[in-house]
Amino acid sequence: MRTPIRLSFGVLVLVGLSACGSGQETAAAPAASGKIAVAATDTECKVAVGEVAAGTSTFAITNNGTKVTEFYVYAPGDRVMAEVENIVPGLTRELIAELPAGAYETACKPGMVGKGIRNALKVTGEHKPLSRDAKLAESVASYKRYVKSQSDTLLVKTQEFVDAVKAQDIERAKALFPVSRTYWERIEPVAEIFGDLDPAIDAREADLAEGEEWTGFHKIEKDLWITKDVSEDGPIADKLIADVKTIVTKANAAELTPLNLANGAKELLDEVATGKITGEEDIWSHTDLWDFDANLDGSKAAVQALRPVLEERAPDLVKTLDAKFAAAEAELAKHQKGDGWRLHDELSKAELKALSDVINALGEEISKVAPIVAK
Repeated sequence: MRTPIRLSFGVLVLVGLSACGSGQETAAAPAASGKIAVAATDTECKVAVGEVAAGTSTFAITNNGTKVTEFYVYAPGDRVMAEVENIVPGLTRELIAELPAGAYETACKPGMVGKGIRNALKVTGEHKPLSRDAKLAESVASYKRYVKSQSDTLLVKTQEFVDAVKAQDIERAKALFPVSRTYWERIEPVAEIFGDLDPAIDAREADLAEGEEWTGFHKIEKDLWITKDVSEDGPIADKLIADVKTIVTKANAAELTPLNLANGAKELLDEVATGKITGEEDIWSHTDLWDFDANLDGSKAAVQALRPVLEERAPDLVKTLDAKFAAAEAELAKHQKGDGWRLHDELSKAELKALSDVINALGEEISKVAPIVAK
């Protein structure tokens, strides 16, 4: 969950990555083409229907409020089936979810904090899962191999980071902070599936609801760069590695759908557009470009896993995606520094705008993947 800092180019990127909406609706009504309209305000979350048929459903979420919001579909235990974040006021974002029969909840989160405004959603009937398609099934299997490789290294690098924190070796911990997070950021769409584990590991101070305990990477980040004292961070470091071990186990065992890959590729681009570009993600260390690079890698991995299907169904889109990924990677490569990247506060507004432009262009094309996979 992310509460965006309002910088002009960050909002511009969000506009570019979003479908425009009138912003005038005050109640949900059935949307065009069978889409489920969701009218979100600062105090309401009106979903047009309370029951849908099993299979794929498309939600069209319009933010009629004054706060940035996000929309979730939860299975029991708050397992995230599908989500879309950073819906700025006045805009509509679409989300395609594959839902087997069962009881679910939808949630809007004005301000992008807390449990959200929830509604029951009943899914009935039978459907043929998308993964019954052999190529889509192999896409999921390929991506799970990628998640396994990244999560294995995440465990190693997080343990190294935790050990440095507990040894109060501030300089080593600072050096390991962006490296360990690289592997986290690459697989974050999978990690976000599991309820409270993602915020326990990755919440920023701005994400916290009143009275909520703050743990994880960013709590330690603040102590490393601002208070310059990690003498009391041993329990937080222990909890961090324990939570990472739990989420890695869950991520490797998770049953993913082809839409998890498609939506995840888009989510990672949204992460760049609303956090890394603005500098709000790593607000004290300014190591946002490590995360930017990792999100780009993770998005590309999800798309590459789906490539055989996309080549069959939308070959022209594959060529466009290749070109847009190459452009984004080339723009980011301008800011390499040694084995890492320049700090966010070293980049000019013009350089950040150039990065936002290539992410905007890539995000527009990535948004076409989910509808193609859902066919």
